[in-house]
Amino acid sequence: MSIAYGPEFTRFFPPIVKALRETGGSGTTSEVIDRSIELLGLTEGEQNIELASGSSRVRNQAQWARLYMARGGILDSSKRGVWRLTELGNSLNPDTYDWRMLFKSVQKGFADERKQREELDETPEDDADDAIAPTGDYVSEVLTILRGLPPSGFEKLCQNLLRESGFQQVNVTGKSGDGGIDGIGILQVNPFVSFNVLFQCKRYAGSVTPSQIRDFRGAMVGRADKGLVITTGTFTVEAKREARRDGAPPIELVDGEALVRLFESLEFGLLPRTTYDVDVSFFHQFHE
Repeated sequence: MSIAYGPEFTRFFPPIVKALRETGGSGTTSEVIDRSIELLGLTEGEQNIELASGSSRVRNQAQWARLYMARGGILDSSKRGVWRLTELGNSLNPDTYDWRMLFKSVQKGFADERKQREELDETPEDDADDAIAPTGDYVSEVLTILRGLPPSGFEKLCQNLLRESGFQQVNVTGKSGDGGIDGIGILQVNPFVSFNVLFQCKRYAGSVTPSQIRDFRGAMVGRADKGLVITTGTFTVEAKREARRDGAPPIELVDGEALVRLFESLEFGLLPRTTYDVDVSFFHQFHE
């Protein structure tokens, strides 16, 4: 049974540390959250619970935990997609550390910042379990736009994205009763090696389950070398495990956040700009 040290998201504190230690002190967002979910023993049903925004509640909780742990000096504050333990994070015992005190200390820091600003949009409240963790406003905006597209429009967008990513002869089939297959393309690895790739586009907010991965694999057997599932939602840990199951044709998975990161790297529907937010906590040290 998992233990919370404040709001429910605080239950992720110990497993995040343990997950990062298993991977040598650092890991990608997906790796750390997936392993933390496993360590907490969260069921597939709980992983499928959505917030009003359509995002995964447990994954949102893990992002809140990361924010607090970074503020508390357990994780570094890098904004990139890699989580790293600090010296303190590497040295503490996750089972005996005073996580409740860390939560209260960080919460007090947010309260102090509120006193110095009329409004701090990203300040977590005590009921942050159902608030959206700050991951960049444009990420949520893009996903909302994608989920509002008609099915044919989302398929066409994915077709263009695959072409921008190096696929050739990308065709959208748009056939009903085709096992969920939405199209096919050729990925040219080098002049001598290429793969036929069948893809599926899931334009919704929920989590893709292992049964959906199995159904897609059944439809692609004998027709392509690899499969690709793109969703504006998420994948459960079990779905990810099924996609890479030994002895079965591999299926690559792209969830909503990874999809937006692709848009970023390709500047596909996103216009880059440079801006700065004031780090109020940085200036606190000079008041003393």
